[in-house]
Amino acid sequence: MTLASLVLLAINVSMGLIVLALGLRASFADALYLLRRPELLLRSVLAMNVIMAIFAGIVAVLFNLHPAVKLTLAALALSPVPPILPAKQEKAGGSAVYVVALLVTMAALAIVVVPVGVELFTMVFGGDVTVPLGKITSVVLISIVAPLVIGLVIRYLAPALAERAVRPISIIGTILLIAALVPALAKLWPSLVAMVGNGTLAALALFTLVGLAVGHLLGGPQPEERTVLALATGTRHPGVALAIAAAAAPNESGIIAVVLWHLVVGAIVSTPYVSWRRHGGAALAVLGPSAKSGPRR
Repeated sequence: MTLASLVLLAINVSMGLIVLALGLRASFADALYLLRRPELLLRSVLAMNVIMAIFAGIVAVLFNLHPAVKLTLAALALSPVPPILPAKQEKAGGSAVYVVALLVTMAALAIVVVPVGVELFTMVFGGDVTVPLGKITSVVLISIVAPLVIGLVIRYLAPALAERAVRPISIIGTILLIAALVPALAKLWPSLVAMVGNGTLAALALFTLVGLAVGHLLGGPQPEERTVLALATGTRHPGVALAIAAAAAPNESGIIAVVLWHLVVGAIVSTPYVSWRRHGGAALAVLGPSAKSGPRR
């Protein structure tokens, strides 16, 4: 088994545990929330998969970046919400219901969005790239759909058990994710260092910044939903992105390094936004209902 396969497996299992913990705190009504809000669903898809895919294409054309960087940016633009993000979204004052619904909906749509998006990219930019649908489906099922459904069912049948299990499962998932990344960082350290100063980090930072701005603008009038969509648009599922990029270019060793840099750069760049939204939400809470009914940010 290759390093890419081991890293992908460990990331997907750890994120599956994190999603399981999320499902233990949610309901089936939460998961189907976006189906009752078609306008918000349309804006979410437009922000995450359309505008960001166009942005990735523009970057690929205008900037002289390593092929692994261009390919990974395109893969990120087609990937759904990362399961490690909901905690940050809620911490920043995001809507808990929208967090769950966006995770579920974008995971389901990824099965269609990824093959169509890859086909459009190859038509516009040339090349002969195919991404096996089975590989993307398995990643989505293992890391998002199956654990979320299991968590929702447990929550429905045994809410007390679900409440007790949330914290330990979340901790185990986080520890496993770190354990998966440490060996990868050690193995890929030369590749990671080589990407400092060649435009890779700047491109990834720009991806996150543009994603935050696009999601914030298209999030709608509710501050809680703006926050969720902004963070979801700027930060993507590393497992799905790695699966897309690795399938498209199996011999490109730099892909894993770019995905790992995305996790680091995305977390750093989005931190000021999270702080701003959290403090803004706290200010609204202090000012009371009259402030919340005023102009939206």
